[in-house]
Amino acid sequence: MREYETTFIVQPEISDEGSQAILTKLDASLGSGGADRLMCEDHGKRKLAYEIRKFHKGHYYTLQFLNDGSVVPDLERVLRLDESVLRFLTILADDDVADVDARKAVAAEAEAEQAKRAEERVAREVEEAEARRVAEEAERVAAAEAAATAEAAAQASAAAEAANATDATAEATEAPKATEATEATEAAASTEAAPAQEAAAAGEEKTS
Repeated sequence: MREYETTFIVQPEISDEGSQAILTKLDASLGSGGADRLMCEDHGKRKLAYEIRKFHKGHYYTLQFLNDGSVVPDLERVLRLDESVLRFLTILADDDVADVDARKAVAAEAEAEQAKRAEERVAREVEEAEARRVAEEAERVAAAEAAATAEAAAQASAAAEAANATDATAEATEAPKATEATEATEAAASTEAAPAQEAAAAGEEKTS
């Protein structure tokens, strides 16, 4: 039995559901061709060696399977007809797999480990997203509190300025009144002093 590897690149914006649909079609092709699927390794998104259809990145996958080679044309036909697949290449990884069951066991273990890493990655991404959400919420609350503090300070400053303006107006209004009262008092005193001064002057004239 021979072992083959088909590496293919999917457009980077294709969703996980879209990629899974491609893998499902490939698995169906392997099953109908009598091949033994070993595993499909997800290499993630990587930068392309050169631009393909205006894409600079692609999602890489490697499908490993056992077969005599007859399933390869049908497998590649599935990839060729899918517009989301940018490139693909099938190579002969092992010309003679002596212990098929042992190879399947190794592949199953590797695939289980890959699934575990994928779950850990998803959990980590969820935690990071939650941490970002909490940080953004804290920043929003801090910004709102800072804005409220600034608004309160502005209102207090405006109130103080208004109070100062009122006091200044009151002082400006009371000053002329005080001056007028002083002038009136002085005028009354002058009026009252005038008869006494006249009387004194008349007395001085009689004495003379």
